[in-house]
Order: sequence, then C-alpha cells, then structure tokens
Amino acid sequence: MTDQHAPVVVAARRTWIGTVGRGHHERTETDLAAAVLAATACDLRGLGNDTPTDDVVLGSCTGPGGNVARAAALAAGLGVGVPGLTVDRQCGSGLAAVIAAAQQVRAGDARLVLAGGTESASRAPQRAHRAPHGLTPYARAAFTPAPWADPDMGAAADALARRRGITRERQDAYAVRSHTLARAAHAAGRFGPESVPVGDRLDRDERARRLDPDVVGRLRAAFTPDGTVTAATASPVSDGAAVVAVVPESVRRDLRVPGLRVVATASVGCDPALPGWGPVPATRAVLDRAGWSVADLRAVEIVEAFAAQVLAMTDALGLDPLGGDERVCADGGALALGHPWGATGAVSVVRLFSRLVRAGAPAGARGLATAAVGGGTGVAALVEVVR
Repeated sequence: MTDQHAPVVVAARRTWIGTVGRGHHERTETDLAAAVLAATACDLRGLGNDTPTDDVVLGSCTGPGGNVARAAALAAGLGVGVPGLTVDRQCGSGLAAVIAAAQQVRAGDARLVLAGGTESASRAPQRAHRAPHGLTPYARAAFTPAPWADPDMGAAADALARRRGITRERQDAYAVRSHTLARAAHAAGRFGPESVPVGDRLDRDERARRLDPDVVGRLRAAFTPDGTVTAATASPVSDGAAVVAVVPESVRRDLRVPGLRVVATASVGCDPALPGWGPVPATRAVLDRAGWSVADLRAVEIVEAFAAQVLAMTDALGLDPLGGDERVCADGGALALGHPWGATGAVSVVRLFSRLVRAGAPAGARGLATAAVGGGTGVAALVEVVR
C-alpha cells in the first residue's frame, strides 16, 4: 500500500522562457512567479481541490533580495495567510525548492505546497561591495572560499570536457539535437498544456531555433582560448518561472487524479573545480536510496547548462542521447529553451510531469530530474507515476 504521507506532484506549470533583455524584459521575478502560482492554483481548483495552500517555496538566484516567494504568493492572490520560503542553490534552486516542499509534505507539516523557481536576469540588480572610497561592483558572489577553485561555469564546463574527453564535435551534435527536439515539440503542441503566457509578448519559448551544424562547427570558443564550449553549446541567460503543486498521497487519492510521487532525493557535493560533475554522484546516490537502476528510468531531465556537462553525466551513467536514447531531454532542454537559473530545476519537474503524467504513461513509470550547481554540488530527484 502506498504511504499516505508520500509527496506527490499533482499539477505543474511554467512560463514561456524568454531570452534576457527580450520577451520578458519588463517582468520581475515576482511577476513571473505570480503568473505560474496563480495558474497552478487555478488548475487545482479545476481538479476539485479545497485544501488550502500551506506554503510557497521558490528558488531564485539573482533577485533584489527579500523573500521573493512571499511577495509572489501575495501577488498571485493566495492570501495573507500563505507564507513563503526563498531558497538559493544556484542552478539547482528550483529543484531544491521542490525537494523542500516534498520534505514538508512527507513530514506531515503541510498538505499543499506550491514550489518551484523564478528568475529575471533582465531585471537583476547590479551588485557592489561597500568600500572606503565608494562602491566596488562585482559580477557574482564567490561559490567557494579561498583556496578552493572558484571557476566561472563556462570555464568549468571547458575543464570538465577536457577531463572527461568530451569532444567539440559531440558537444555541437548535442546542441543541434536539443534545438531540433524543442522545435519539434513546439510544432506538435507538446509545450502548450504546461505553459502560462505572461503578457502578450511571448507565445512560445523564445530561444529554440534551427541550428545549422556547419555554422555551429565554425563558432569560436566562448570562455577559454583553448576551450571547446561555444555560444551554441552553452545555455542562454534567460527569464522564466515554474511551479508544481505537492500534496500527500491521501489528498491525491481523494482528488482521484494522477501524479508524480517523489520517491527519493539527494544533494551531493563534488570537486568545486568541476561543478558540472555534480549530477553524477547525486544521481548515483538517489538511485541507491530508491533501489533503482538507470535501466528503470523512462524519462530523464538534465538541466542542460552546457552540452559538455550533459554528456559527461550521460557517459558516466551509461545513457546515450546521441545514439538514439530518447529518454534524455526528449523535447530538448535548457540549451534550446533557455536557462533561467533559479527556475530551470523546477522546469525539469514540469517537463517530467508532462512527459509522464500528461502523456499518459502507466502507473509505475519512473523519471529523474537533476542539475549541476556552481561551487560543486549535484541535486537529483526520482519520481514515479501514480494513478
């Protein structure tokens, strides 16, 4: 018998993803999150849910400070009684927020949590340290303290490609694959049921396009002089938000709706010099906790921050997306759709919900969401369809 406190995702939405400075450039991270929170709450009402929202948990990396989750909950009209928790695990923030919500539900502390992530790189404030003679601007906070390595993520992706033998040609091929799959998904209407318009500027994910392999092959290295990562094989800076509704199995059963049971989760550290490796130990840990293997997975969503990072993970785990393994990011990923840092991990869960629940996968079908994090961390979650 299924544990009645087991956390289950029963609704999942995201915004269309906009390229920085373009489609969502006027929208704050609160605006974007409020839109998907309101849409998800509306979906729940349509399912006959009368369980009040106990909390909102959102990942966000580059906002203005304060509690973005609380502001978004109020902006979405969820009521003054709904608190908010904002978490920052960098590119894993959205997935970490979903995990935190699942833990609240599992512990019996909540019966409905809306969780996900939001990012407006277009509206991110400039950062500066106070100094005796004025302000000293800086691009980002340190991921690690001295003497640990603290590479920017692009340079780290180049280093990972060298360490794991990921060639330029394979990275280029993976980027073309991501865009091709995303364009096909748009053409087939597969993104429509999960997506929420915000204003009238975007009616699709802004970035996905036809990539000419010959043009991709001529691009110069983007981050280090002798590197293999290019503008095509690195995800674009983006704006967007995603939210899922997490309830205990007892609520899902009463609603009589299908969902994704959160089976196991893991957050694992790795060498800060190679942060893109993080999903490998995280995935191994979470599979071990569930007693599953890679062969058991029907759908895999990896945050495609860099093609090199995805290929390093898939090589290590015996997946082969360039050899026809359709389980990995079957409708494209962040390389094509965009990477709103604090939200993309939650977008991965929304994608699993669409690929498994909305697409009618049978009970017991299993999926993985995972992300790499600056500073050397991997985050992973395993889910299973319940009907």
